[in-house]
Amino acid sequence: MFNRIEIDLKIPEAEVTEFGRHYRTPEGKLYPSVTTVMSYHTREAIKAWRERVGEEEANKISNQAATRGTKIHDLCENVLLNKDTDTSNLSLLDKQMWDRFRPVLNNIDNIHAIEDPLYSDHLRMAGRVDCIAEWEGKLSVIDFKTSRKSKKKEWIDNYFMQCTSYAIMFEEMTGIPVPQIVVAITVEDEFPQVFVEKRDNYVEKLLDLRLEYERFEKLYANVRFP
Repeated sequence: MFNRIEIDLKIPEAEVTEFGRHYRTPEGKLYPSVTTVMSYHTREAIKAWRERVGEEEANKISNQAATRGTKIHDLCENVLLNKDTDTSNLSLLDKQMWDRFRPVLNNIDNIHAIEDPLYSDHLRMAGRVDCIAEWEGKLSVIDFKTSRKSKKKEWIDNYFMQCTSYAIMFEEMTGIPVPQIVVAITVEDEFPQVFVEKRDNYVEKLLDLRLEYERFEKLYANVRFP
């Protein structure tokens, strides 16, 4: 059984705009989602990958990844909320991936947030966090990922910046610091990967990316509406 720490949060509402998903805060401010900003960071790499494998294959892989990611996320959420889990809708491969990944969740307890929307006036961003809880006794932002292949640390700065943004948002909204970020990845035909990092190692990169994206938004708006 996982322990839940109840936290009172002001909930922003999600909206879809021409720039992607945004959230409107209780004060009426409209902020881009974390995933929208991170997508801007990885846009060139994704474009090159799609050109390399072809649009049809890229769409097939992307759809499979999205479906698998949703199923694994739902299972993680149900386990952490002490709910029953149903794996009957998983493919054989997805079931194998989940069975290898499930023990990773045993490192988690004292859950402060799970699938909760957060926002920050400082970052001018918002998003929905996978999990904020103690990881081996240390309060952390924990993000669950799925991948066809194992990752190298230097490939996933966007994952670390994503977690860092949620840590900043949560501290701004609650006054509770979250010093650690954890990225847990379930991988096809391999054991899960777990990356544990310090939040503060990625704050500067995150702030630079946020400014770059903000300039892009303004430039795009000026091009469309001169």
